[in-house]
Amino acid sequence: MKIAVAMSGGVDSSSAAALLKEQGHELVGFTMQLWNQRRHVNVDENGDPLPSRCCSLDDVYDARRVAESLGFPFYVLNLEKEFEDSVVEPFIDSYLSGETPIPCVACNSRLKFASLDRLAISLGCDKVATGHYARVEYDEERNRYRLFRGKNHWKDQSYFLWELDQDQLSRAYFPLGDMLKSEVRDIARDANLYTADKPESQEICFVPDGKYSEFIDRYLEVEGRGSDIPEAGEIVNTSGEKLAEHSGIHRYTIGQRRGIGISHEKPLYVVKIERLKNQIIVGEKEELLSSSFKTKGVNWVAFDEPSEAVRAEVKVRYRHKPVMATIVALPEGRAKITFDEPQPAITPGQATVFYEGEEVIGGGWIEREDYGSV
Repeated sequence: MKIAVAMSGGVDSSSAAALLKEQGHELVGFTMQLWNQRRHVNVDENGDPLPSRCCSLDDVYDARRVAESLGFPFYVLNLEKEFEDSVVEPFIDSYLSGETPIPCVACNSRLKFASLDRLAISLGCDKVATGHYARVEYDEERNRYRLFRGKNHWKDQSYFLWELDQDQLSRAYFPLGDMLKSEVRDIARDANLYTADKPESQEICFVPDGKYSEFIDRYLEVEGRGSDIPEAGEIVNTSGEKLAEHSGIHRYTIGQRRGIGISHEKPLYVVKIERLKNQIIVGEKEELLSSSFKTKGVNWVAFDEPSEAVRAEVKVRYRHKPVMATIVALPEGRAKITFDEPQPAITPGQATVFYEGEEVIGGGWIEREDYGSV
């Protein structure tokens, strides 16, 4: 096949390319330049640039070296504006709304796959390959592409891919889906690739130090939106009693324990963020539990929107162990999820993914309770 390969400059995409090349496919490599490293946003308290191990200019260089080493053409796509419009700004707006977003899902489905899909079609490519740990299979009986977890559950990345539609899944190719990380590094070493022992990036690519609220403050200042930085407000308990003050709701997330700054006989956690009242609500650990929540932007992967309740395992964040729940589809692409057993820290803005065994049957975005309110 002729395959467009997404090259991040890391070991996973490099090994995927090496594997496909060994199998005899015709490859065309692409790296997406997503974040303008020259902007004065990703800096430390001294104004010095922060190091980045994802989507940086060094990664572009590493991806080019891999393509040259393996002998296939390589191109760089400048998607900085699209990335800022469809990933960075929604990320910031989500935090300003009292949510805790996960931008990697939107980046994969709405930017990376969408952009590579268009290129792949224009170049006559049959598939778009990435280094994700996931699997796609075509079911002839259902006439549908199905998405499955990667063999290595600890590295499984199906959680980030639930938004892919049938058209995107028809061209998606994940060569590493049946492999362990150790096997992937062995492929890179056998191919003498520079990236074989390159460390992995653990943070969101455009916030390399993981300090999200500081990034948001700098971004808003640079954009002339300093007035949008959330103001100080009250920290209250679940009875409404004021305990302290916070310095902006974007500095807190559901389930947070550290940094609240309140002395109490038992540990206190953030249990809710009231954006309309500009309040952070804290409580004890048992007050974090929720039996149900609603989700928006639901994408049903394994079948069309069901007319009856669906029993499935549900994850509410990437490292959450899937637990049994009942899912009922609601109008306008929404759904209600009710757990068999209450779960802690259901966080608005995060993705929730529905599984039936190894298969991803769908997913959505966890709503705030005041979703739709002005």
